Amino acid sequence: MTREYTSLHFTKIAFKPLHTNLFNIVLLSIFLSLGSGNLYSQDIKKKQTTIPSKKQEVKSSDTKNSVDKSVVEVKTDTVRLDTVKVKKGVLDSKVKYKAENYVKIDQKKKHITLYDKAELYYQDVELKSGIIVMDYEKNEVYAGRIKDSLGNYTQFPNFKQGSNVIEPDSIRFNFKTKKALIWNSRSNQGEFNVKAAITKKENDSVYFLKGARFTTAKDIDNPEYYFQTNKIKFTPGKKIVTGFTNMVIAGVPTPLFLPFAYFPLSKETSVSGIILPSYNDSNDKGFSLQNGGYYFALSDYYNLTLTGDYYTNGSYGIAAQSSYGYRYHFQGTFNVRYENNITSERGYPDYSKTKIYNIQWSHSQDSKANPNSTFSASVNLGSSEYFKQTINQINVGSSLNNTLSSSISYSTVFNGVPQSRISLTATHSQNTQTKEINMTLPTLQFSVDRMYPFALNDGAKKGFIKNINLQYNLNGKNSFKTTDSLFFKPEMFKNADIGFQHSIPLSTNFKVFKHFSVSSSLNYEEVWYFKTINKRYDDQLNTVITTDVKGFDTYRTYSTSTNLGTTIYGTFNLGSDKKIQSIRHVMRPSISHSYRPSFEKYYDTYATDASGTMQKDYTRFEGGIYGFPNKNSSNFLGLNLSNTFEAKVRDKDSTKTEAKKIMLLNNLNFDTSYNFDAKTLNWSPLRVSGGTQFFDNKLSANFGATLDPYAIDNGGNKIDVFNINNGGSLFRMTSANLTMNYSIDNKGTKKDKNSQSLRNGGRGDDLFGSDIDVGSDRKSQFGDEDEEDEISEFFRSKLPWDMTFAYSLTYGNSNRENKVIGNSIMVSANADLTAKWKAGISTGYDFVQNGVTFTQLRFERDLMSWRMDFNWTPFGDNASWNFYIGIKSGVLSDIKWEKRNLTN
Repeated sequence: MTREYTSLHFTKIAFKPLHTNLFNIVLLSIFLSLGSGNLYSQDIKKKQTTIPSKKQEVKSSDTKNSVDKSVVEVKTDTVRLDTVKVKKGVLDSKVKYKAENYVKIDQKKKHITLYDKAELYYQDVELKSGIIVMDYEKNEVYAGRIKDSLGNYTQFPNFKQGSNVIEPDSIRFNFKTKKALIWNSRSNQGEFNVKAAITKKENDSVYFLKGARFTTAKDIDNPEYYFQTNKIKFTPGKKIVTGFTNMVIAGVPTPLFLPFAYFPLSKETSVSGIILPSYNDSNDKGFSLQNGGYYFALSDYYNLTLTGDYYTNGSYGIAAQSSYGYRYHFQGTFNVRYENNITSERGYPDYSKTKIYNIQWSHSQDSKANPNSTFSASVNLGSSEYFKQTINQINVGSSLNNTLSSSISYSTVFNGVPQSRISLTATHSQNTQTKEINMTLPTLQFSVDRMYPFALNDGAKKGFIKNINLQYNLNGKNSFKTTDSLFFKPEMFKNADIGFQHSIPLSTNFKVFKHFSVSSSLNYEEVWYFKTINKRYDDQLNTVITTDVKGFDTYRTYSTSTNLGTTIYGTFNLGSDKKIQSIRHVMRPSISHSYRPSFEKYYDTYATDASGTMQKDYTRFEGGIYGFPNKNSSNFLGLNLSNTFEAKVRDKDSTKTEAKKIMLLNNLNFDTSYNFDAKTLNWSPLRVSGGTQFFDNKLSANFGATLDPYAIDNGGNKIDVFNINNGGSLFRMTSANLTMNYSIDNKGTKKDKNSQSLRNGGRGDDLFGSDIDVGSDRKSQFGDEDEEDEISEFFRSKLPWDMTFAYSLTYGNSNRENKVIGNSIMVSANADLTAKWKAGISTGYDFVQNGVTFTQLRFERDLMSWRMDFNWTPFGDNASWNFYIGIKSGVLSDIKWEKRNLTN
């Protein structure tokens, strides 16, 4: 580094001894007694009181003084003499600064004074303040506020070193020792805002605070609540340790205090710690402590939470939850819970004791991890009564779901010509009403991509021959059917069904008469089983006995199908001066034919009575997981007609010249078939279905009806007589249904607020109620945690709200009952009553049962740093209420009060 001297002019005066006059000798001796060496004089220029605000730079010169630039590199040194050693520079790097009013440099005191919107940058320190005084000899800086014309303090210091920011009234900092003394500092540490009367900075990693308060409130000067303590020691980004701490709410000290406290502030990883339980009571289980436990921050990639519940009547529950993830590879969650659920007291008639469990696992792989192989999991299995009997209910709506399902799959692709792929899947389906479980462990699927043996190398595939293609598919299953009580017990695996299905579809497609598309296929299928059945009549038991026959067996079938279709367009012009200018009708008629011959050779007979005269046909492949060959041939002619209707209407905006397109009917389908090989009832019922949307696609409506051409007798049995020939109409409506769904809001796109409900198999809306989160990190039940409302004198001109509406109507007349089987409506609505009050309701009515469906009322009050909510299910099997008030911040989520009660 080159050395630069301050811009001063020196004049050197040297005295020589004289030989002629004694007076001069005496005078010289007097001067030598007063001082010796060198004498200096200095030329001083006039001081400047202000400096332009634009950024400039000053560098010292030996010949010229230059102070017209506001970014200065200052280094001081003594003048080099023969008898004086050179001193090292005071500052270690450049000092950049500026001020709006003036910059004052005092070389004698070695001070730089900046006034009004002052800024100073040195090393890793950034300092902004009303006034800044830097002593570059002592390596110290002082910053403070200034008064405006009205005498009010403004321009408070903003001190930033690295990632730490402090906003005090004034500060004194030493660049060498890194020590600082700070008055009325305000800083942000993690989720905490900290204010202290006096702060002493020992070094970059240790601060001592006196007369401090800390809170998660945004306004540190007027917080809704804070913790008052006289002594704090904290390490930025790591921890806060306090002495005696008292909680203050709305400026009023509370009886809540701690002799000491410790708060982790780690930014990189979570910190292990205790999870405080919440207190609740129940009418049939007594008092309880719920969701207490410990959180283990095991690494950056996975964690573990262990929690438990205990009720005074002996009920208890334990749970383990883990989240894991590896960026750009995979992520997932795992939850398992077990409960020993006791109702009432021993000796009472309503006493019961059940053991229930639930396992949930979700895993997803990043598409970038391996483009050729994927692994995913979505597991939700357990006791059928879990969501109805659990003592730690998370989502009430989940108890209304009757099905649990799971899937774990792995697939990989083999690149080649042709390309092939293989996948392994384990599935689980559970009916919580019947408690029946169907499980495959595993399912094998292997396929080879479509091959065109007659296509040219240039890839052209035109005509019947060149479009001939074939594939190969292999499916294998190891299937189990069991119940709740036998799940994963030895009895479950004894009745496993194992089978393989091979299929080779051969197909082609081409056009005829330019406008008709034809597709034809031939499908060969071969099925392997390792267990078949045998039926015989037992004379002693007087019944038919079915026994399993173990061993390899197989059957082979084939079928053909052909489809002919086209598209017809029709436009009806009504006039450009009409509101509806034109209607467009698109018809897609198609005729299909399918044929499957009889495979009677796979059938045997067995006696159904002791005499043996009554015989019945059966196939040994009955009950197989891939079905069995049909004895009767089928020869179907299918008729299908699909329609769509669009309209062009004049736009309400007169400035637009183009007509507006609207959809009248998304689809209107007619579907029936005729079986040539059936001896009676050749025509199948005509199925009519359709759907459309209204109000900018916010309201969707779907309808359907089944029309049977055959009549029924007095016993309700279908007879081989057309209904019109039996004195009726052309068709007899046997069933009809209408469903409508409407979702609207004035807040934009509605968020998916029920992820837990979806994992449990429930709905993604609020029709079955919103989540009741009883975890330690409680979220808003309205799902708008990140939304900020601007509070003004008038809240909003439009009241924020959202609504979901569903209606279902089902009509039945298969046996002349002519009645409405189902007729119900469900509504869910949420609204912001004020900037801080939210309310919601989920309810419905069943017009057939004449009763109110599941109903939930919910209220929430935003208390800025706190949240208060109330959730009430007034009646039904899940009748309960829940009241909660607590701090939003996750680091203080255990500071809460919660009251829950099951009222049924």
